[in-house]
Amino acid sequence: MQSPLFISQQLLRLLGTRMFCHHQDRIPQDGAVLVVSNHRSFMDAPLLMAAVERPIRFACHHYMGQVPLMREFVMRLGCFPLDTPDQRQQSFFHQAIDLLQTRQIVGLFPEGAEPMIKPTHPSEMGDFQRGFAHLALRAPVKDLAILPVAIASHTETTNSAVPLQLLSFFDPSEPLFQQSGWHPMVVYQRVDVLIGRPMWITSAQRDGYKGKQAKSVVSDLKAECQSEIADLLRYGQ
Repeated sequence: MQSPLFISQQLLRLLGTRMFCHHQDRIPQDGAVLVVSNHRSFMDAPLLMAAVERPIRFACHHYMGQVPLMREFVMRLGCFPLDTPDQRQQSFFHQAIDLLQTRQIVGLFPEGAEPMIKPTHPSEMGDFQRGFAHLALRAPVKDLAILPVAIASHTETTNSAVPLQLLSFFDPSEPLFQQSGWHPMVVYQRVDVLIGRPMWITSAQRDGYKGKQAKSVVSDLKAECQSEIADLLRYGQ
């Protein structure tokens, strides 16, 4: 079976995407890595894999594991779809921690599904959810780094992929699918991938996460990562 990295590279070639990667020397070569990035297109996971030149195990939205063809695509990329809302948190942490403990790279898009559904300008970025920070602080893994990455699209096309209400058949728990309209499909023609400075999780942060300052430690880590990606995104534009 072809590797996720090979599939990603071939997809970019097939679509004629010109990718320019900056600061690859910042990618940690040892230890566990949690890649965190902004997110607007189905191409983001393959693009990031091609940029770091290693397979990345991405957590993806629940519906992607339910829709035929889409399910086969994400599985071949090595993604792990999130579970239903009632089991999502426990399942996510269990799978992601197992992957990090075996020194695999895990990828997350903290903006969630909204920027995939509601078209946004390439320079815009939504507020991050805190799950990636909880994961980094909770995972019993030494030498763990969060690697912030910005995807800055310069030329792209947007097509209509599938009616949103059809997706609600596969995932009725997602309120974004209860509206009319189509799921957009953004295809990059020219795009920059900018690697940020890795953020190594310290013992002091983990100690703070266990105490009264846990909420503050999570908020600071989230803000630092989001700020780094926002700065890279502005630089890339």
